[in-house]
Amino acid sequence: MCSCNHDHEKDHVCSCGTDKLVPIPAVVTEIRTETPDVKTFRVVGLDGSNCFDHKPGQCAMLTIPGVGEAMFSITSSPTETGYKDFSIKRCGHLTDWLHSMEVGQEIGIRGPYGNPFPVDTEFKGQNLLFIAGGIGLAPLHSVINYVRANRENYGTVDILYGSRSADDLVDYEEIKNVWEKEDGINVYLTIDREQEGWDGHVGFVPSYLKELAFEANKTAIICGPPIMIKFVLQALLEMGFEKTQVYTTLELKMKCGIGKCGRCNVGSKYVCKDGPVFRLDELDELPDEY
Repeated sequence: MCSCNHDHEKDHVCSCGTDKLVPIPAVVTEIRTETPDVKTFRVVGLDGSNCFDHKPGQCAMLTIPGVGEAMFSITSSPTETGYKDFSIKRCGHLTDWLHSMEVGQEIGIRGPYGNPFPVDTEFKGQNLLFIAGGIGLAPLHSVINYVRANRENYGTVDILYGSRSADDLVDYEEIKNVWEKEDGINVYLTIDREQEGWDGHVGFVPSYLKELAFEANKTAIICGPPIMIKFVLQALLEMGFEKTQVYTTLELKMKCGIGKCGRCNVGSKYVCKDGPVFRLDELDELPDEY
């Protein structure tokens, strides 16, 4: 949806004339440091608007004039209607520039792009198991807070999240002060190696998943490094989960966002249009190149 609340057609032009390839002028109103290499940027339109509506799991393109643009997951929930949040890891030229900016910086934003998580259909009434590694919590953050805001529509919520170290846990304050204190939400944190001052679990996410031995009466939602996803998927299948119970994300080389440039093409799918959210049985239909 764009700011006019009209549905976009299959091409890049909205019925109101808005072109999804043209960035909307916006401004960064808040910057939070999450970890040594992750910051969360709050973005609103120059007129104070939310720029456009989105659904959990969708992405947007952030544009820095004269520098470039890149696709990022929208971290904030659609229920947070006054802004868009993006938790971004510093890992290249554009993200270096973003991490050096200050509040008040004007940027461009366009979107939303991609196939969202089915929060209002397949997830409804289900017990949910979120599994994230590192910056992989960012796309799931939107889903988790959407579920929290519509708590009556879902069963139990389990969140398994791990990172290299305690310092690399994104949204740690919200996890400890909000998520962990809510009824019906169980949070399991782990770090890869022992660390002074850390009294929680130590070990990799797939191994901890096996230790926790969840019953296969849940819908699993995964996001993280490819190697983590690979072993988590194996573990879930060993634990008795069906492929139709497991959802994950792909964010492969997305460039235009509308399936025109072909950069994110995998088999018959375009990650920017048909993803980034896929159910595991859908991935079986794709060539082994993702």
